[in-house]
Amino acid sequence: MSTPLQDPSFFRDPYATYAALRGGAAVQKLPGAGPRGGYVVTGYAEARQALADPGLSKDTARFFAGKATGRDVHPAVSRNMLATDPPDHTRLRRLVTKAFTPGAVARLRPYVRGVADALLDPWRPGETVDLVAGLAIPLPVTVICQLLGVPADDRDAVHAWSTDLFAAGDHERTDAASHALADYMTGLVAAKRRSPDDALLSALVAARDGDRGEDGDGDGDRLTEQELVSLAVLLLVAGHETTTAAIGNAVLALLRHPDQLELLRADPGRIEGAVDELLRYDSAVTVATWRWAPEPVRIGGTEVPAGSPVFVSPGAANRDPARFADADRLDLDRPDARAHLAFGHGIHRCLGAPLAQAEVATALRVLLARFPGLRLAEPADHLRWRHSRLVHGLEALPVVL
Repeated sequence: MSTPLQDPSFFRDPYATYAALRGGAAVQKLPGAGPRGGYVVTGYAEARQALADPGLSKDTARFFAGKATGRDVHPAVSRNMLATDPPDHTRLRRLVTKAFTPGAVARLRPYVRGVADALLDPWRPGETVDLVAGLAIPLPVTVICQLLGVPADDRDAVHAWSTDLFAAGDHERTDAASHALADYMTGLVAAKRRSPDDALLSALVAARDGDRGEDGDGDGDRLTEQELVSLAVLLLVAGHETTTAAIGNAVLALLRHPDQLELLRADPGRIEGAVDELLRYDSAVTVATWRWAPEPVRIGGTEVPAGSPVFVSPGAANRDPARFADADRLDLDRPDARAHLAFGHGIHRCLGAPLAQAEVATALRVLLARFPGLRLAEPADHLRWRHSRLVHGLEALPVVL
């Protein structure tokens, strides 16, 4: 039996499903979740608690130990930093945090703006373009690949594998993509080891090989080879997939709310602040990455039995009317929009959040400055959405410039 999170209507518009689930209970056993009895969290207060609750584990290897899954996911994908608990999670996250601080992102902003300008240079008023293919994909892909040191000629391939990794229900496709990405990164790590550069991946190779430089703090920062490849794959995938969805969702939301779009046209200085409300209104993350309860745990008023998977939905939490007034309305003047959970919460909060926000803001600023009359090229209900339970995003967004 499939769950409501696998229904085709959910991919098009998850918010009706969220509301129906939340109407039953903010935390409940997911219908059709199978013998493991997964629980879904749709309330804001409960999601915030669960995302930071040390009683929930992200150690998927421990959960699946001894269980037949019928899957062939490469260990570099299945056992990444997001699938670990402290102290391993703390050690791995510390190695890459400095690359994504607000200060580091501020230094990257001119590069991000240059990439966005270059992507839009060939566009002309009156043309119809796919904003996903032309801007939402290549902007974050180019930036994260540049940060990591992925050669330009390889970027289309790694993006295609990354897309396959999120294909809902197609295990053969996702498993093959996991091996393709891991094999590619294994080769790229070897290339960086032979010829180091100033990219982040070379710094991680140095940490793996023991040369941590002046900021190193001894063997506590050492990586295994599998951890190195796994971290590289995670940074590549997480560094663009959700941002691509966020850019497309933000543009669509504005085009469907012309009064809100006009606020930004009239005052582009409001764009930075508007990003939080756009992320709240249509979160790129449908369901957060896997959690489970090693021991019984109470989330809100619900007792979750030991051994149960827990699926926390930031998208549902961000539309919880108990937290956000008139939650289904896009309001760029909303005073508490920054409380959204689009980037998660707690020790696993997205470390790339500052970069993602900068990329979304830059995309909107450049797009609206060049094409203030931007409009949809087809009715919104004709648009195609990706079939992914993790990422909520458009397959394409045709617009008239």
